Amino acid sequence: MNIKAIVMGLSFALMWSSAFTSARIIVAYASPIASLSLRFLISGLLGIFIARMMGQSFVLTRSQWCATIIFGLCQNAVYLGLNFVAMQWIEASLASIIASIMPLLVAFAGWVIFKDKLAPLGIVGLVLGILGVGLIMGARLNAGVDPLGLVLCFVAAIALTIATLSVRGASSGGNVMMIVGMQMLVGSVALGFVAVLFEPFHIEWHWSLGVAFAYTTLVPGLAATFVWFTLVNQIGTIKASTFHFLNPFFGVVIASALLGEALGVLDIVGVVIIAAGILAVQLAKQSKT
Repeated sequence: MNIKAIVMGLSFALMWSSAFTSARIIVAYASPIASLSLRFLISGLLGIFIARMMGQSFVLTRSQWCATIIFGLCQNAVYLGLNFVAMQWIEASLASIIASIMPLLVAFAGWVIFKDKLAPLGIVGLVLGILGVGLIMGARLNAGVDPLGLVLCFVAAIALTIATLSVRGASSGGNVMMIVGMQMLVGSVALGFVAVLFEPFHIEWHWSLGVAFAYTTLVPGLAATFVWFTLVNQIGTIKASTFHFLNPFFGVVIASALLGEALGVLDIVGVVIIAAGILAVQLAKQSKT
């Protein structure tokens, strides 16, 4: 892995983790699903415009179209949609911790469902991940965290796992920025229907809402997605996913610094254990490869 890939990976982890804090601010002032649909509409159109300026084409391969649609629905509509709704009731740090277990879910699915061989180090990583999550969940439930918000975040993490498994087909073959824009429009349309049919619209105008919305649209929304697709295309999903072990750290630090969210000793210990588990699983995969 070269220096460029390392910088891209660190940048992605930082941008991806910060999205939970900005989302928490947005849902405090506006309808979560409608806000997210609008964010994807703006990001998608901007991404397509940039792609055309880069000379990229609307013509995608069949596998790219399939993967783009799956990614748009699973990550943008389901994963982020459920997280935005859940963060009306739970803290951004907890949502980021749950989302960060995605590499563990990918490894577990491959082991149990697809019968992939998993090295002893990988099994140790899965066990550590389960222990870390259990430790944090036990502490938060005792503190009175909303159970519905937890369930929504875990379902969202499963959807993110499915989306990640589809990335390889979307990023190979070029037109990366065009694919980024297209998958965001897929999410925007899906969430738009849900918002119109089921969500009461409300908005409270505040400067922090505007800043958080603009940041979420441009940085985690557009820039982080482009960096992730490019990184996967350069070094592969397994190596790229190694950077997810940084997400629990970045997520809780950013939420604590900007939102003042309190962190207990068990939270910190749980984050360290989860990060170690994620790293162990990814190192086991790389060793096998």
